[in-house]
Amino acid sequence: MTQTAFFVLVALTDEPRHGYGIVQEVDALSDGRVQLRIGTLYGVLDRLAADELIELDREEAHQGRLRRYYRLTDAGEAALADEAERMAEGARTAARRVEGRRGGATGKQAPGAVRPGLAGGGA
Repeated sequence: MTQTAFFVLVALTDEPRHGYGIVQEVDALSDGRVQLRIGTLYGVLDRLAADELIELDREEAHQGRLRRYYRLTDAGEAALADEAERMAEGARTAARRVEGRRGGATGKQAPGAVRPGLAGGGA
């Protein structure tokens, strides 16, 4: 899951939002680290909808334009929870290795040990 898709799903956890509302929420959630442009947003929304992680909630006319509101599906909530856990495990692994390095250890992992993925991977 991309970082952008992750933050879009997070933005939809508490209520349905329209495109510009999603952009604003992603900016706030990421402390400005994720700069989401409208063109990029709709590509992400299309992929998330195709994967049935989000769905159209409603459409409303606003100042002569149609606003589409999207909401998180149950599958989207599950995917978000899984991704959050994967990212947290990656952060815990990184923290252990840094701590091991500071303590004089090599921070090397035992052969054959499972290594969790880190945040920001493509999907």
